[in-house]
Amino acid sequence: MTQRLFNALIRTHHITSRKKIQRLRKAAAENSVHHVLIRSGGAPGIMYAEAVEEASVREWVEAVQALRYKDFRCVFKPAPAMTEELAQAGFQEVGAVSEFAKEMERRGLGSWWRRGMGYESAD
Repeated sequence: MTQRLFNALIRTHHITSRKKIQRLRKAAAENSVHHVLIRSGGAPGIMYAEAVEEASVREWVEAVQALRYKDFRCVFKPAPAMTEELAQAGFQEVGAVSEFAKEMERRGLGSWWRRGMGYESAD
């Protein structure tokens, strides 16, 4: 069965503060965002979120923006995406861009993610 999810992609200069990462986790729980993937430990900082409700993703993005990350850029604002099944849920943190890319590929979002990061043109 195909299900509609809403997702967003955020780029920042870096993600290193453990305190801010805890706030990201808390904001996800409070806003019913069922999956968050972040790339932390240095530059660039990358965040991906998905939820069943658009408002959940939008409120999570607002919470992230309120943390005042350097060079905050919501490259893909909350938008609908169709999926055959819900992939892994939860809060996932990776240390390398390559790990982030593998997870995006696994979710069927590889091309979407590469366009958002500027690695691929939007032909």
